[in-house]
Amino acid sequence: MWDIGEEEAKSKTVWERVSEGLGEGKSISRSSTILFLGKLEEQGVLGSRDATGKGGHHKIYYPLMDEKGYVKYILRTMVESMMRDFPEETREALNEYE
Repeated sequence: MWDIGEEEAKSKTVWERVSEGLGEGKSISRSSTILFLGKLEEQGVLGSRDATGKGGHHKIYYPLMDEKGYVKYILRTMVESMMRDFPEETREALNEYE
């Protein structure tokens, strides 16, 4: 998302970039990409605006946080989940890194 830019961030563009990054003969379904973008939007990672053009209505996605902020979001989400499910073990493991 950060490399594509707001004006080009249609689900098709994201899907093409992801498929290119997977390498020769590998792909991800377009619907999986759309679902993932929608989930990121629900979580507040991405925003979107509606646009019209060839093929009708579509969404243009844009990041609501920079790449570093996104990494922090993922880490915070993981730690919160671990603290909820395994509080004692998570504290012990985190203390090993201090």
